[in-house]
Amino acid sequence: MTIRIGNAPCSWGVEFADDPRNPPWQQVLRDCAAAGYTGIELGPIGYMPEDPAQLGEALAENGLTLIGGVVFRPFHDPAQWDSVLDAARRTCRALVAHGARHLVLIDSISPRRAPTAGRPQEAEQMGPAEWAAFRDRIATVARIGAEEHGLTVGIHAHAAGFLDFEPELERLLDEVDETILKICFDTGHHSYAGSDPVAFMRRHIGRISYMHFKDIDPQVKARAIARSTGFYEACGQGIFCNLGTGDVDFPAVRRILLDAGFQGWCTVEQDCDPTLDVSPVDDARKNRAYLSSIGF
Repeated sequence: MTIRIGNAPCSWGVEFADDPRNPPWQQVLRDCAAAGYTGIELGPIGYMPEDPAQLGEALAENGLTLIGGVVFRPFHDPAQWDSVLDAARRTCRALVAHGARHLVLIDSISPRRAPTAGRPQEAEQMGPAEWAAFRDRIATVARIGAEEHGLTVGIHAHAAGFLDFEPELERLLDEVDETILKICFDTGHHSYAGSDPVAFMRRHIGRISYMHFKDIDPQVKARAIARSTGFYEACGQGIFCNLGTGDVDFPAVRRILLDAGFQGWCTVEQDCDPTLDVSPVDDARKNRAYLSSIGF
């Protein structure tokens, strides 16, 4: 099997580069390697050094491959477009410098959608013109990544953004050319949105270029949806639990990947609240052990 397992800085609570609660990037690299992973994502641009020599040396010291990077920005907000483009171009340059392959695009959390995360029937929808502009911004960045930098670009549905629920994701996939936009499929966010990750994978495995492994606690999810809990508050309540302890059927995920001849990286992402008394490296070890136990 040529599936490799990596991890990401968000498993250490790193969501934004300028968050003072972030652990040092050098610690995250050391912890990731110590927990048994051979690859890591870049994290938000600006968190790890953008100097290729500095980051390249640190990756080599820890025996880590840079897998890819995420543009987690408000694609839904035209006023933020310059910031989105800047982050995208910087991320592309950083990935190319280290031979990383995957550029992941995520529409970040919107105050208009946060209260209805996990509740598709109640979520506000974009009108036709707003959707078309939103789609075109995503397609523009996808084209920058794919055509200008030679990266494999994947769209990633995310709770509390405007690309959250399965029909929205499938609409985007229908409207943007597959040659520039694949899928980075996140098992946990798909479950959070109220859909079946395994069923979606069966339908779309041919377009899935990259995986994010995330599990979700069904009891915490039910409470969060019932109470309109914000995304980050739900993270603090442990909605994203250790792999194998939630409602995602990872043995079935593995079988779909194997049957499709999937090759490349699958990255563990256990979003957590950095203010909690948790040990990300312990969770990272447990997640790696679980994946090994089912054949990854």
